[in-house]
Amino acid sequence: MTSAPPPTGRRQRLGSELRKLRERAGLTATEAATCIGGNQARISNIEAGRYGVSADRVRTLASHYGCTDKELVEALAAMTGERKRQWWEEYRDILPAPLLDLAEVEHHAHHLRGAITGHVPGLLQTPEHAREIFRHAVRTLTPPDVEHRVSFRIKRQAVLFREDPVPYQVVIHEAALRIQVGGPAVHRSQLDHLLSMSELDHISVQVIPFEAGAFPGSGQSIYYAAGPVPQLDTVHLDQTHGLAFIDGAEPLSEYRVLFERMAAVALTPSQTREFIGKIAATS
Repeated sequence: MTSAPPPTGRRQRLGSELRKLRERAGLTATEAATCIGGNQARISNIEAGRYGVSADRVRTLASHYGCTDKELVEALAAMTGERKRQWWEEYRDILPAPLLDLAEVEHHAHHLRGAITGHVPGLLQTPEHAREIFRHAVRTLTPPDVEHRVSFRIKRQAVLFREDPVPYQVVIHEAALRIQVGGPAVHRSQLDHLLSMSELDHISVQVIPFEAGAFPGSGQSIYYAAGPVPQLDTVHLDQTHGLAFIDGAEPLSEYRVLFERMAAVALTPSQTREFIGKIAATS
């Protein structure tokens, strides 16, 4: 007997949002189950992402919970449907599950924002640059593991090249541009690639120069994926012990403000291209 596939991060997020609506309505899982002809166990499994749920049932549950935010309800309904196998599933038994969840979040994002202080963001890295990053990861990776992660990172970049590319705004500190990851040749190639990507209409790159001094969010990295409504936004934090996803209303609001403050002290996109060009010319 084959085991059921593990729940995706998207299905878990849907379940989590339905649980929030139920709890705000002051209903137990048993009480909620009555409106869909189920039982407490079914509601618990839906909220944990173990069971799928139809769009109609999402609307029924939301109505039962007294949710009047039509945009949110329809956004949640759009997260349902049959689970289609996506490209990241081929890495299911190779890479940590949170990495697959990250690819899924990016795939469905309405726009992406990143504020990186220590390295070039993954979506804008060359394969050679990414390979060197993984070779020096905190946890030692075998050569095959390094190659799996490089290929996965490059495939993630498809969201920037598809027919409907995801708008991407990123703020990078000058330090990330000065570190010669992989040596002069790899470094120069990475800077040239960054310049090329920054010229695309849907990509905005801004640099915070050393001369800006202290700035909001110094030392932090933020990766913000916007959903169809603000309640479904997600912040991804890349930490030493692993990946973390933040979706609480209060921290999301704080990260939005922090990103805007970081972008405000950075050079404009046009100034940034000139700035990167000067660094590349002397590398």
